[in-house]
Amino acid sequence: AGVARGYLDRPALTAERFLPDPFSGEPGARLYRTGDRVRWLPEGTLEFLGRIDQQVKIRGFRIEPGEIEAALRTHPQVREAVVLAREDAPGERRLVGYIVPDGEVSTIALRTHLREHLPEYMLPGAFVLLDALPLTPNGKLDRRALPEPDRTDEEEAYVAPRTPLEEVLAALWAELLDRERFGVHESFFDLGGHSLLAVRLLSRVRDVLRVELPVRALFEAPSVAGLAAATITAEPVPGQTEKLARALLRIKRMSTAELKETVHRLQAEFGPHPVG
Repeated sequence: AGVARGYLDRPALTAERFLPDPFSGEPGARLYRTGDRVRWLPEGTLEFLGRIDQQVKIRGFRIEPGEIEAALRTHPQVREAVVLAREDAPGERRLVGYIVPDGEVSTIALRTHLREHLPEYMLPGAFVLLDALPLTPNGKLDRRALPEPDRTDEEEAYVAPRTPLEEVLAALWAELLDRERFGVHESFFDLGGHSLLAVRLLSRVRDVLRVELPVRALFEAPSVAGLAAATITAEPVPGQTEKLARALLRIKRMSTAELKETVHRLQAEFGPHPVG
């Protein structure tokens, strides 16, 4: 069960990876072909040597970069695409897309296009636009020559918080990630978040906005914009009055001007804590 994610309704890939287990007497038992290259040492231990395919594991998800590349190539302004998992900073592994464009294309347009085809966890955290992909002398892709993403190349992807709710969530992210500036579409995990910080973030959301969000909500939509959408439809913290829940829902949908006009009345009615 722990390795089965991503194989549902993919019989060819399932047959390739899950093989009959010749060492088990249990009918239907299977072995899982991990794709790891190992060496069996004389003392009986296995030494890991790398991968025999390009499948990567990021934040618990097994990802086939080729699937992302195929989705990118369906964009009319993309001529070639390569996706790698990079760890340019210790502990910050993320997907990076390398694009040879066919005309003008922005990283925002690429992310928007991918969201129509792939789940959020498969979206690259950065894109690099190239004139051509680097090749080895025998004409194959030289993955080692693909450059590290430049932060300045990602600036156009920045979108500031657009609503009071996104401003509140962005402030909570900044508090936990110790980072002042990031866009509402950037991934919590690409910015340095991890599962423990995710739990702390949702606890802060509960304290400030008084709604219950499961951890999977952040994994399914790990951006300020995505979490804001989930918060609007989330269940209020158990035990709150219906009147307070309705008031909090109105706060989430207010403009900044409307919020300022009503905040004092709400504080007087419910106390300062629920207003955040």
